[in-house]
Parts: sequence; structure tokens; C-alpha cells
Amino acid sequence: MQALGLMLTTAESCTGGMIAMAMTERPGSSAIFERGFITYSNQSKHELLDVPKDTLLKHGAVSAQVATAMVRGALVHSRAEIALSVTGIAGPDGGSDKKPVGLVYIGFGDKSGLTEVAEHRFQGNRAEVRKQAAEAALKHLIRFIDRLP
Repeated sequence: MQALGLMLTTAESCTGGMIAMAMTERPGSSAIFERGFITYSNQSKHELLDVPKDTLLKHGAVSAQVATAMVRGALVHSRAEIALSVTGIAGPDGGSDKKPVGLVYIGFGDKSGLTEVAEHRFQGNRAEVRKQAAEAALKHLIRFIDRLP
């Protein structure tokens, strides 16, 4: 990212800042990491990232639509060129037949308007789901950057 002159912003829900932490582990990370939003509640998603309330009501916080809106909002509210979002159900509670524990949506996109979302169904306890989500998000980020012109 640094060679491309790109900055990253994150919008995290179920990972609670794990991706931002991973990004800032290395010295010099300020050259590629602009800021992170931890938006655990629906209200914070709306207030900090402009996720529309009707999108939250219609699709639920754990949805591709909300992951997309989180990417767009993070880009609007930062100076970054690339955004990564994560929203999901880490458990042990909160799951349903339609949205089981381990369901996670990872969004990624850039200022050009390109946004993609990947759906994952992770297994394990809360800590394991969160760790798998953060690792998958970073892998999506790498693949996304590799495809940039």
C-alpha cells in the first residue's frame, strides 16, 4: 500500500478493533493506516458511518448491505483511499437460523466507488470467530490491493 501511496481506514463491528490493531503492530504503520472506526452498535454505525437507519432495519446489522454502507461511510469520513469493513455474529448468542453464529460480512472498497462484500461462515467460539474474521479481512485487503491498477 505504501508503494502505491494508499491509506486504509477500517470500520469494524464484531472484530472490535482487531484489524486496526493488526495494522498498527508494525513500526511505520502511520504511512498506510489513516484511522479506524469501531461501530459495534447500530446507532454508532448510523452516527459515525452514515449507515442508513432503513438499511439497518430492513437488512439487519449483519448483512452485505450494511458492510457496503460501512465501507462507503468510512471512506467519506476519512482521508483514506481504501476501506475495509466487518460486521458479523461472533456469539455465543445472537444467532438465528437465517443468521447463525459465525456469519460475517467483510466489505472492501476504494474511493473510485468500487465496493465488494464477501460472506463467511466461521466456526468456533467467540474468540475464534473474531480471529478468523480479522484474518479473512486482511486477506481480502491484500487481494483487493493486488488487483488495483
